[in-house]
Amino acid sequence: MAGVAQESGKGPSPGAAGPGQSRPGPADWREILNRAIALREGSIIVVTIIVAVYFSVNTSTFFTGSNFETLLPYFAPLAILGAGEVFVMILGEIDLSIGAMFMFAPIVFEKFDSAGLGLVPSVILALLVCMAVGAITGAFVAFLGVSSFVTTLGILFTFEGLSLILSHGTPVATPGAQVHSTTVQVHHVVNGHSITLPEKVNHIGTFAKVFGGGTYSELIWAVAIVALLQVVLTFTRWGLYTIAIGSNKLGAAEAGVKVKLVTVRNFVLCALTAGLVGVFEAVRSQTIQPDPSGPNELLLLAIAAAVIGGTLLSGGSGTVAGALIGALFLGILKDGLILQGINANYLLFYTGLAIVIAMTANVFVARARRGNSGSG
Repeated sequence: MAGVAQESGKGPSPGAAGPGQSRPGPADWREILNRAIALREGSIIVVTIIVAVYFSVNTSTFFTGSNFETLLPYFAPLAILGAGEVFVMILGEIDLSIGAMFMFAPIVFEKFDSAGLGLVPSVILALLVCMAVGAITGAFVAFLGVSSFVTTLGILFTFEGLSLILSHGTPVATPGAQVHSTTVQVHHVVNGHSITLPEKVNHIGTFAKVFGGGTYSELIWAVAIVALLQVVLTFTRWGLYTIAIGSNKLGAAEAGVKVKLVTVRNFVLCALTAGLVGVFEAVRSQTIQPDPSGPNELLLLAIAAAVIGGTLLSGGSGTVAGALIGALFLGILKDGLILQGINANYLLFYTGLAIVIAMTANVFVARARRGNSGSG
C-alpha cells in the first residue's frame, strides 16, 4: 500500500494526457517540430508545407480541384524520374541520359506501332529498348570504369540526336491517344417538360486512360512506383547492396556484393523509369515532340527533386519517398508562381533560389542530426 501511495504521489508524467491537463506548450510543440525536421525528409516536408500555405493564402485558386489536376503534370513525372535516379545516385553515380530516354521512348513506340505491332506490345518493346540502353550505360560505368557523368552525357547527346534522325524533327500524333467523339442522348428539363437532345461527348480510349491520358493515371503510377521502389530500397538485398556500395564500394565488394551487377541493374531501372515517363507524357499531350529542350530541363529537375529530397550526390544515402516530396515541392512552386502571374522570364530564377534554400535547409538539418546522434 505504501508503494501505491508513493506511486500515486508522483503525479502525472509530462507526456501523459489526463482530464484537466493543460495543452502542450510552446516547448512541447518545439520538440515535436524538431523531431519532424530531424527526419531525413523532414526539412523538405516543412519547406513544402510552408510554400503550399503561402500560395494558398496569396492565390484564391490554389486549393481547388481544377488546380490540383493542373499540378499533377508538374510533379508526377518528376517523382517517377527521381525515383529511378535515386538508385543511381545512392551508388555515388549520376544518370544524365534520362532526358534522352524520355525523348527516345515515345518515338520508338510510334515506330513499332506504325509497323503494326499494336499499342501495348509497342510500349513494352520501347521500354525494353530503353532498358538495353541502360544496360550499355551501366556496363561502361561498371566494367570499363568510365565516369558516369561522361558516359551518360554522351548517351544523352547520342540518343537525342538519334531521336531527331528517326523522327526527322517532325512532331507526330501519339498512337492511341486520339480523342474520340460520340453522340449521346441527354435529358434536359425545359419549362417543366423533359426533352432529349443529342450531344457530342469527347473521350479517350482505355490505353490512353491507363498510360498517362487519364486525369489521375500519372499520379497513380507515380505513387505505385515510388511505393514499390521504396520497399525495394529498404527491405530487399538489391536496396541494401545499393546503399552498401554507395557507402563503401571496396568494402561491399570484399563482403561478397556483386558491385558491377548491381550498378548495371540500377542504370537499367533508371532508363526504364525515364522511358515510361516519356510514353506517359506523349500520351497525355497527344503529340510526340522531338525537341531536346524539354527533356533536358526535365532531367535536371528530376535530379534536383532527388537531391532536395535527401539523396546525397556523394552516395550512400537517399530515399525514394524523398524524391516524391522533392518533386511535389518543385511542382507546387511552379504551379504557384504561374497562378501568381509571375513573368515566365522569372520562373527559372525563383526555382533556382528555392532549390538553393531547400538544399541549405537540408545541410543544416543533416548537421543537426549528426550532432544529436553523436551526443546520444
